[in-house]
Amino acid sequence: MTSAPDPTPPFMAAFPSPTLDAWRAAVDKVLKGGDFERRLVARTADGIRIEPLYQAASPANRPLRAEAGRWQVATRLDHPDPVEAQKLALADLEGGANALTIAFAGARAARGYGLIAADVAALDVALDGAMLDLIQLRLDPAAEGRVNALMLAALVEKRGLSPAALSIDFGMDPIGVFAGSGGLAASWAEVGRRLAATIRALQARGFKGPFVTVDTRPWHEAGASEAQELGYGLASAIAYLRALEAEGFSLAEARDAISFTLVADTDEFLTIAKLRAARLLWARIQGACGLTPAPMVLHAETAWRSLTRRDPWVNLLRGTVATFSAGIGGADGVTVQPFTAALGLADGFARRIARNTQLVLLEEANLWRVADPAAGSGSFEALTQALCEQGWAQMQAIERETTDGLPGIIAALTAGTVQTSLGRQREARARAIATRREPITGTSEFPNLRESAVAVLDVASVTTGTSKGRTGTVPDPEALIGRFASGAERQEGLIAPQDGLRAQALPSQRLAEPYEALRDRADAAKERPVVFLATLGSVADFTARAGFARNLFEAGGLAAPIAEGFARDGGTVLAALVAAFTASGARLACLCGSDAVYADEGASAAQALTAAGASVWLAGRPGELGAALNEAGVRSFIYAGCDAVAVLTEALAISLPTLSD
Repeated sequence: MTSAPDPTPPFMAAFPSPTLDAWRAAVDKVLKGGDFERRLVARTADGIRIEPLYQAASPANRPLRAEAGRWQVATRLDHPDPVEAQKLALADLEGGANALTIAFAGARAARGYGLIAADVAALDVALDGAMLDLIQLRLDPAAEGRVNALMLAALVEKRGLSPAALSIDFGMDPIGVFAGSGGLAASWAEVGRRLAATIRALQARGFKGPFVTVDTRPWHEAGASEAQELGYGLASAIAYLRALEAEGFSLAEARDAISFTLVADTDEFLTIAKLRAARLLWARIQGACGLTPAPMVLHAETAWRSLTRRDPWVNLLRGTVATFSAGIGGADGVTVQPFTAALGLADGFARRIARNTQLVLLEEANLWRVADPAAGSGSFEALTQALCEQGWAQMQAIERETTDGLPGIIAALTAGTVQTSLGRQREARARAIATRREPITGTSEFPNLRESAVAVLDVASVTTGTSKGRTGTVPDPEALIGRFASGAERQEGLIAPQDGLRAQALPSQRLAEPYEALRDRADAAKERPVVFLATLGSVADFTARAGFARNLFEAGGLAAPIAEGFARDGGTVLAALVAAFTASGARLACLCGSDAVYADEGASAAQALTAAGASVWLAGRPGELGAALNEAGVRSFIYAGCDAVAVLTEALAISLPTLSD
């Protein structure tokens, strides 16, 4: 009887799998006593450890998408003019998109633009040529969410389409609108009644929903961490479940009425883990309600807060990473922000690039062919589990705010608890951005002062808030429900002076804004401000710090050309240095050299430049030379980890005392 052959290839037998202990021993040898935690372990905004190495994990059973296959490629209908909006949207649909998100004027996601549709006829024009029975339709949450939903329903009836055959997410989200606008027109109980009545009216006409969306974009744009985004989103979903149950819906009906919109950001690992965790947490909530968990309806949109106005081409990379992460994380549909969105309303080219980002990943990279590519990965499984725990804890903290008349998330907003928590998180991230521990390529790192302009549509921003332009026959929400309502009742989510709710509105901020403001100030000057880089010693002495200084100053819009150097016979010719400074027209000079050169020549160079009228800075940490350099005239030091925003603000104040100079 012969034994079975050894399945291990001979060449593999010579390379046994290393153990974790062996790896750690090798790492400690390289570190030579260095701090393992400080050097190799990172932490997320929620304090979750990011290990340098993970062992393989056993894939756990996880709720996945309701339908396997390609995700929906969504584009936005957001041009104010219905005719122009139709042209742009139809080009996207013909170019490969199969989902259309309608952003009416006043929707937060319209970013100051948005479709102005005074009546069903105008909406019909905007959707002319779109085969509504072949695509998915979504509505971006807006203050007049019920008006928008019922107007779309009226259009479907006008066209004679079967509501049951359509895929429509009606996008009503009074909680998200409350968070973003700071007010509701009625009590929460009344908002819940209106919401339920609208859903019943739509269901009676054959629409299957979902009708309500939990939109986490307001939290994310206000600075939320991954766990906060999950926790606040789950708390909102629970509030909707309770509100609909109070109005006679079964928990299963309420659950099926809800969809989710989450943000896909530029951190690939955390975005994938966040989307996976969202499905697990929603399944757990359903189980706690006594329901058999059904798959979450999950749409992802690339992050607004990560977009930049400077060097916007880098936004293509950010959008690609975010889209990849959303696809791997299991989104049912994805919307990609056009790379010019922070500059204005995107034109056809930017929209085409946005949809093609998805199509390449779908059709060429074939990301959709594996249901859960992250399953079994030690890193992704660990991050998913950690975000489940942290997100659940955030949700529980919000739920403890629940009062007799208000759900936890509403009570936390009115009390300012959410705003305070988000403010702390926002400040922490702002410090990381300012010190460039969290770099923004093309803005805070590797800026391009000679970047070429990109095109956006020449469209004036419309007034946000109420739906500007609706002066025609506005559909009355109560007309379809069976009775008329007052004008104030129609404006769901708007602030009213009577019995409504008020809270501090959450800000919508992009991470790059502090640097962009500095660049704008520099660009507004008659001539670009200049910093004179006083390069000391040989090229080998000054190159590293001169490159660092140039990168830093240009992030604030200050030109900082690197000279060839002023070294002669082992020393620096001060006369040539001073002459070059005077010819540059700069007010600020920054010494750049090695520590050894600073020790030998730093003080004399600083004294000479100060005498020539320069405000003198130095690139690098001063160490023991600090006092002597200060005495010689050095007023500030720039180095890795310094507050770049504060440094650049001061540099501009020196270089541009007034914009009229």
